[in-house]
Amino acid sequence: MDSLIIYHEKLTSIKTTMLFVMLTVVSFCLFIWRLLASSMNWLAVLLLSLACFFLLYSINYLILDIQLDINSLKLQFGIFKWQVPLTNIAHFQLDDDIPWLMRMGGAGIHFMFVRGRYRASFNFLEHPRVVIAFKNKVGPILDISFSTSQPAQILTHLEEAIHSA
Repeated sequence: MDSLIIYHEKLTSIKTTMLFVMLTVVSFCLFIWRLLASSMNWLAVLLLSLACFFLLYSINYLILDIQLDINSLKLQFGIFKWQVPLTNIAHFQLDDDIPWLMRMGGAGIHFMFVRGRYRASFNFLEHPRVVIAFKNKVGPILDISFSTSQPAQILTHLEEAIHSA
């Protein structure tokens, strides 16, 4: 089955990982401080919940796995997976013409409107992104974008895979 894989990339971000780990540690330290200063109350529970939330983020958004095969493009961020059949790709391009706030709006998986089109974004902040427009909606989603360290290479492989399909 590996012979059917056209392109494979595992992308990570030290900055994103360190941000989520730092938020985990700060939230947990504040929880301990609140627990020692008082007792277990709503604020302590909130701080512990935040620490757990950021710990899960640290683990889940550690690696973005991008895999292109002869039938589809697969994206996986931890437990979250998205598969785009090549037959549902209308067009694709480098995602460099996006408002600054949306480009820098956070790491992980985000959903947003870009020029009136609802988009899912699998994102690390310091890497460029590719955007794919669908022929047919997937639920409310019209586009998907994802970070990659090799945008030119993935665009070339997508072009070849779609034309040979």
